[in-house]
Amino acid sequence: MKTALLVIDMQRDFLDPGGYAGAAGLDVAALRRPIPAIRRLLDAARRAGMLVVHTREGHRPDLSDCPPAKLERSRAAGAEIGSAGPLGRLLVRGEPGHDIVAELYPEPGEPVVDKPGYGAFHGTDLDSILAAHGIERLVIAGVTTEVCVHSTLREAVDRGYRCILAGDACASADPDLHRAALAMVAVEGGIFGRVLPSDEIISLFAQEAAP
Repeated sequence: MKTALLVIDMQRDFLDPGGYAGAAGLDVAALRRPIPAIRRLLDAARRAGMLVVHTREGHRPDLSDCPPAKLERSRAAGAEIGSAGPLGRLLVRGEPGHDIVAELYPEPGEPVVDKPGYGAFHGTDLDSILAAHGIERLVIAGVTTEVCVHSTLREAVDRGYRCILAGDACASADPDLHRAALAMVAVEGGIFGRVLPSDEIISLFAQEAAP
C-alpha cells in the first residue's frame, strides 16, 4: 500500500486550554473540532492496514534545538517555549503537554515523529520512514492548517509525494486562515495536491485496500 496517513501535532499543548495554544490566546475549541474526523480517518486507515504516522512539535529540555528567533516569536505571543504551564514546560519534549491527546493516541507500532520545526520533514527521519514503506501518497490532517500542516504539505510536494489534505480533519484557531490555507492547495490546477472531505478519503482507503 503506497498511501500513508500523516496526523500533525494533535498534542495537548495545542488542544488543551492549559497548553501552549491556550497561553497564546488561541481558540482551543476551534483547534479541537477536527478530532472526530481524524478519529474516523485513523480507524479507516488502521482497518486498511495503512501506515499511520503521528508528529509532535517540541524541543529538547535545554532548548538547544529551538532557534532564538522562534523563541522570540513565542515570547511575543505570550507563550514562551520552555516556560512553565499547567501541563509542564510549553512545547518541551517529555512534558505532559507535549503528548498526543487520548482520543487520537497512537497504537503500538505507529511511528511518532518529534519535530523541532513547523514542517514534519525538517530535522526528522520522516522521509526515511516513508521511503522504507514505499509510500508515494500522503493524506495529511491535524493542526494548524496554515502553519504546521501547510509547512509539511509544501515540503512533501517538493519531495515528490502526491498529497491529499483532509479539509475537515485539519483546523486553525482562525477560520479565515483555515479557509485561505485550503484554497491555496488548489491554485494552478492543484499545485499542492487536493483537498477532500474525510468521508471521501475513507472511500479511497477502502479502494486501495481492496484486492
